[in-house]
Amino acid sequence: MYISDNNNATIAIHEFILLGFLCSPEIEILLFIFFSIIYILTLFGNSAIIGAVWWDQQLRTPMYTLLANFSFLEICYINSNVPNMLLNFLSKTKTISYNGCILQFYIFLSLCATELFFLALMAFDRYIAICHPLHYSIIMTNRVCVALVSACWVGGFLWLVTPATLIAQVPFCGSNVIDHYLCDLGAMLAISCVPVPKTTLTCSTFSAVILLVTLFYILASYILVLRAVFQVPKGSGRKKAFSTCASHLVVVSLFYGSVIVMYVSPGAANQPGLQKFVTMFYSIATPLLNPLIYSLRNKEMKTALRKFFCKV
Repeated sequence: MYISDNNNATIAIHEFILLGFLCSPEIEILLFIFFSIIYILTLFGNSAIIGAVWWDQQLRTPMYTLLANFSFLEICYINSNVPNMLLNFLSKTKTISYNGCILQFYIFLSLCATELFFLALMAFDRYIAICHPLHYSIIMTNRVCVALVSACWVGGFLWLVTPATLIAQVPFCGSNVIDHYLCDLGAMLAISCVPVPKTTLTCSTFSAVILLVTLFYILASYILVLRAVFQVPKGSGRKKAFSTCASHLVVVSLFYGSVIVMYVSPGAANQPGLQKFVTMFYSIATPLLNPLIYSLRNKEMKTALRKFFCKV
C-alpha cells in the first residue's frame, strides 16, 4: 500500500500509528492496570466455564457444549485486540505494521461475525429444546452440534473475506494515524486518500445483512419460545426455561445493541470518541460479563463451577 506526499510522489507505507485514548503517561499506566485486570478476569471466567463443562459429565449436553464453545470464542475475541492495546499503553511509538493492521481488522471482525452466528445457533438450540422437547435428542445430536459449531466458525471467517480484501485496496495519504486503539472499519476509512463509496457501501451492506438476519432469526425464535413457555404450567419447569432464555436475551441485547450503533448507525463513523467507547463495550465488556450472566442465573453451571474449582 502507498500514500502520497505533497509533491504527488508515492512512498510505501509500512505501518500505522494507533492513537489510542490520547491521555498523559500517568493515565495510560492506570488504564494499563485497569484493562489488564479486565483481561485477566475475562480469561479466568471464560476458562472456568470451559473447564466446568469439560469436567462435569452432566453438562455434556448440546446447550452447554455451545456455551463452552462460546466462551472459547470470547477468549479468542478479547485476544484479538486487548494485548496489542496493552502494549501500546507502554509504548511511545504505538505503531502497528500495515499487514498486522489488515490482519487485526480481518480477525477482529471475523470473530465478531462468528459471535453473531453463535448467538443465532444458541437461540436455535433453545427453540428446539423448548418447542420440540421430544425431538430434541434426535435433532441436536453430538454430530449435528459439532457440524453447526464448525459452520459458525467457518461462516464467520468467510463472511469477512470480501470486506478485508476491499480494505486492503484502500489508498491512504496524508496521514497514517488511526484515531482508535485498533484497526477498525470506520477509523481506517477515515484516513483514506480519496472517498471510497463502493468500499464503504459494500462493508456496510455485509455488516447490516449479518446483523439484521441473525437478529431477526433470534427474535423470531424467542417469540415462539416465549409462546411455548407461557403454555407450560406454573412451576420449576417454566422458571428454569425463563432463566435460561433471559440469560441469552441479555447477552443478545448487550452485543447487538452496541454493534448496531457501531456499524449501522450513520453518524457513528464520524465520532472517534463514540467509536472507541462502543468498540470497548462489545469487544471488552461483553466477554467479561457473559460468563457472569450465564453462570449466575444457572444452578447447574454454578454447581459445576464449584466442583471444578474444588478439583483444581
